[in-house]
Amino acid sequence: QVQLVESGGGLVQAGGSLRLSCAASGRTFSNYAMGWFRQAPGKEREFVAVISWSGGSTIYTDSVKGRFTISRDNAKNTVSLQMNSLKPEDTAVYYCAADSLAFRSIRLSYKDYTYWGQGTQVTVSS
Repeated sequence: QVQLVESGGGLVQAGGSLRLSCAASGRTFSNYAMGWFRQAPGKEREFVAVISWSGGSTIYTDSVKGRFTISRDNAKNTVSLQMNSLKPEDTAVYYCAADSLAFRSIRLSYKDYTYWGQGTQVTVSS
């Protein structure tokens, strides 16, 4: 059974930092992209960041560029999201996701991702 388990969410003041982690089990994703998405109340799930199978390529949505950093450790089957200079508009449930169909490719739509974590709440107070 494949599982993605996120951790690291919480409540932080604007300007603060959080680090989200996601541990995968049940299979390896070393040849597939992994990403982070978020969903705020009443809004559609949106792309935040993605990292290629090797970790050599990363893509971010414009609103988090320069503030968030995605990384992965294929030996540990984990992906992380370091979030700095957090803003109230970053408040959302954050989900990690793994692609299992596009071999060594990067896709940005949440509809393309096969496996999902349960989500972790990030709340940024002003």
